[in-house]
Amino acid sequence: MAGLNKVTVDDIQAKGKKILVRCDFNVPLKDGEITNDNRITAALPTIKKLLADGGKLVLCSHLGKPKNGPEAKFSLAPVAKRLQELLPETKVVFAADDTVVGENAKAAVAAMKDGEIVLLENTRFRGAEETKEAQYDGFSKELADLVDGQVFVMDAFGSSHRAHASTVGVARFVKETAVGYLMQKEIQYLGNAVEDPERPFVAILGGAKVADKLNVISNLLEKCDTLIIGGGMAYTFIKAQGGEIGLSLVDDEKLDYCKEMLAKAEQLGKKILLPVDTAIAAAFPDPIDAPIDIEFVDSDKIPADKMGLDIGPKTAALFAEAAKTAKTVVWNGPMGVFENPTLKKGTVAVCEALAAADATTIIGGGDSATAAIQLGFADKMSHISTGGGASLEYLEGKVLPGVAAIAEK
Repeated sequence: MAGLNKVTVDDIQAKGKKILVRCDFNVPLKDGEITNDNRITAALPTIKKLLADGGKLVLCSHLGKPKNGPEAKFSLAPVAKRLQELLPETKVVFAADDTVVGENAKAAVAAMKDGEIVLLENTRFRGAEETKEAQYDGFSKELADLVDGQVFVMDAFGSSHRAHASTVGVARFVKETAVGYLMQKEIQYLGNAVEDPERPFVAILGGAKVADKLNVISNLLEKCDTLIIGGGMAYTFIKAQGGEIGLSLVDDEKLDYCKEMLAKAEQLGKKILLPVDTAIAAAFPDPIDAPIDIEFVDSDKIPADKMGLDIGPKTAALFAEAAKTAKTVVWNGPMGVFENPTLKKGTVAVCEALAAADATTIIGGGDSATAAIQLGFADKMSHISTGGGASLEYLEGKVLPGVAAIAEK
């Protein structure tokens, strides 16, 4: 996977061509207003490059999960407005068609001049976007026909694990395909980390469930030198070793799997680091940011009426030490309930260790990306992935359909 040699936007001639760009504009909305425009600003380098080269850009994206066709609350209209604010010199037209490729879209594209943008409506307003047959469906061809079958640029890494019409299908019906700068960066960082890391390579996994990360654990054990496991998933490993975990989150069906992974690590000569002390409380905080009384105990001696909710200070020091000596670190999943001021300390400690490390530090999307951004460490990391599920599947070693669909150089 590393060094995937894909055609990029630097390799194509954009001038005078209509170019379909699949972006990730799946932004959070509240009362019709965008609450975080990171995904829009992340798409700008690719958009600006193609505009500067004289391309006519047709942008498409999904937003949310509309159930039965079009839903007004999932319209991309607020995205069009924000794009126009971010690109004041550029004409941005929003083609509001429930069918995505309708009369508005066709008219807007026909009237385009070089260096202009048309944004299509939410691709998921069309059921055909997500069907199993999406890549062979008429909707894929309709999208391609809008740009006269000329060029498709894939720049939505967060959707690249989905074989949808707008991520994979359309590529079958155009002359040229390329990845945008965002995709290129994701492939470079995540691909190189897993396939050709500078060593020592430390992988840090957290989050709630072992089940969500079965293949990631197994794949990373083969690639990394040290695997650190924190968060809720650590308690299943601790129980698998015979520890007492009280009321802590546990996946009893995965105890044998955890034993297998511990044995695999020993067999491969790899280190697995588990928490040695834990912040415990009587119950999960409700609401999640409510004040909470905690105490610290050994991770394998949690009282029967208490639950573990964060790693303790000894564990934070142990994990930080491993991260500081690394040359490559991949981190996916927080160490505890980071949304709570009392229970965020373990996750903050990991953020601080990564920020101080003389290493390539990669945050693999999802909650750990949210944590790094909210806790103020985003600019200290080499790369924060924009994909949640896509990052995980990449770390599992899977080929992502939206990456595979783009031509090699």
